[in-house]
Amino acid sequence: MSNPYREIFRAPGAKGFAAAGFLARLPLAMAPIGIVAMLSQALGEYWLAGAVSATFALTNALVAPQISRLVDRLGQARVMVPATIVSVAAFTALIAATNQGWPTWTLFASALLAATMPSIPAMVRARWTEIFRDRPELNTAFAFESAADELVYIAGASVSVGLSVALFPEAGMLVSTLFLAFGSAAFILQRSTEPRVRPVEHGGGGSAIRQRPVQIITFALIFIGAIFATAEVSAVAITKELGQPGAASLVIGVYAVGSFVVGLIVGALNLKMALQRQLAIAVAIIALTTLPLLVADTVLLLALAVFVSGVAISPTFITAFGLIERRVPEAMLTEGVTWVMTGIGIGMALGAFAAGWVVDNFGAQNGFWVSVVAGTISLLTVLLGQRTLAGDGVRSLPAAAPQPAE
Repeated sequence: MSNPYREIFRAPGAKGFAAAGFLARLPLAMAPIGIVAMLSQALGEYWLAGAVSATFALTNALVAPQISRLVDRLGQARVMVPATIVSVAAFTALIAATNQGWPTWTLFASALLAATMPSIPAMVRARWTEIFRDRPELNTAFAFESAADELVYIAGASVSVGLSVALFPEAGMLVSTLFLAFGSAAFILQRSTEPRVRPVEHGGGGSAIRQRPVQIITFALIFIGAIFATAEVSAVAITKELGQPGAASLVIGVYAVGSFVVGLIVGALNLKMALQRQLAIAVAIIALTTLPLLVADTVLLLALAVFVSGVAISPTFITAFGLIERRVPEAMLTEGVTWVMTGIGIGMALGAFAAGWVVDNFGAQNGFWVSVVAGTISLLTVLLGQRTLAGDGVRSLPAAAPQPAE
């Protein structure tokens, strides 16, 4: 039996843009926590560190879809070059402002401008789509990208904090900025795999967020992101309460590993079930597996429950992005993918806040009730949106291409 992952990398240029894209997306995980580590160590003020980091993250969540919309209209290189230059320059200014003790307003101004950082995962998925549009290999490519995203979030944050603690406060942000600069440059220079710009069809103007499938999937994944963040916050709180705070990183790592492994397996399968039904099943599994978390009162049980809870995360992302590819007009693909990723990020921010509030007021174990509620809302959203996500005729396919099974 052939390895489906080996097959997708036989496409000309695939190895190059995938490798460059991996490096360029590391700042997604490194920058937010890197800003906190840098400012908290250099200035000793956690509230300021958190505020500057939140300014960057929330602004990027709003700006990235607009940048991706321009990418769909003008092409990756024409938009990514100026956006990346502004972001790299702003990150450099933020590092300098921290090191030289510049006024506080310069920290916030730099964070605002740094938020022009493009959504590299969306750009990479757009290239895979250009190569494998309406072919089963696209599912494998999306699975690989979901696994890559998992690796980024597993390794990026720990590397950023580790560098800042081991070397000097600005080290994590410096390395993150270098990854963004050189990774993006390598990605942009690979013009042979850049998706061609497609004209906007009649009635297809405006933003991708006005498309019903994008709204449904983005809203559902806001709550999936909340589950992801709640697991991290609650794991830290519970292991501390149990007198084993060092076990938190192990528990969180198990969560990500479960999602990573199952995602790779799903990507290797050529499932025939309609994508909207696959999404409903994956989200249903996530919702059900939040329940054992409520009774996990030892580190071993917590690790086991968290592992089980994470197994359907990657399959959810894989099918969600697959639906975006099929249900959104081709001229809006990059923006559509970016809105979904923005939803995940917003959910993680809201989930961390909600879980922290519940833990502070009702105890560490009760933090997982946020996961239960979020899982239920996400499942209801997907179930109610099944007819829309089935999407008969939402995007016309080439006449010679096989129609996706519904």
